[in-house]
Amino acid sequence: MLQRLIIASGMFFLLGISPLWAAERLIIETNKGNITVELDAERAPESVKNFLAYVDAGFYEGTVFHRVIKDFMIQGGGFDTDLKMKKGRSAIRNEAGNGLKNLRGTLAMARTNVVDSATSQFFINLKDNKFLDHRDETAQGFGYAVFGRVVEGMDVVDRIGTSPTRSMNALFSDLPADQVVITAVRRLKE
Repeated sequence: MLQRLIIASGMFFLLGISPLWAAERLIIETNKGNITVELDAERAPESVKNFLAYVDAGFYEGTVFHRVIKDFMIQGGGFDTDLKMKKGRSAIRNEAGNGLKNLRGTLAMARTNVVDSATSQFFINLKDNKFLDHRDETAQGFGYAVFGRVVEGMDVVDRIGTSPTRSMNALFSDLPADQVVITAVRRLKE
C-alpha cells in the first residue's frame, strides 16, 4: 500500500498534476512580513468559500490586524487603516463542528456571541486554544470554525503576536501600537 502511494505521488509530481486532496494555498502579505496559509475546503467548505470570495474581491487589502493578544491570537480582516469597519458579505454558518481544532498556527473565523455571525474577520491562534473548540450545540459551547493553517511565516505571526498594544476604547482594547497592515492576500499558483 505504501509503495503504491509513493508511486502515485511521484507520478503526480512528474506529470505536474495536483492530487485531488491538494489544499489551496494563499499568501497574506503584511507590512511585517508574509504568512503562507493552507485552506481546508474539504472540512470547512463554507468558511473557505467565504474567505476566498473576500480574497478574490481584494477586500483584505488595506485592512489591519486590530486585535493582538499575546499568547492567544491575532485578529484582522474587518477594519481599514483608519479603523473604520468595512462592509462585508452576509454572515455564514458556523462550521466549528468540523473536527478541526484551534491549535497553534490555525486560522479560524472570528464571530460575535451569535453562533452564525462570521463574515470577513479571521484570527490566527498563537497557541493551542482548546476552549475555542466545538464542545456542544449551545451558544457558549459551539466554538470557532477552523478553516486553515499557517504553513510558512509563523515567525511573522509570532512577531505580530508580541507587538506592544494600546487601548483606544472597548472595541479596540488590544490594538497594535504600530499598525499591522494587510497589503495583499493572493492565491498561490500550484
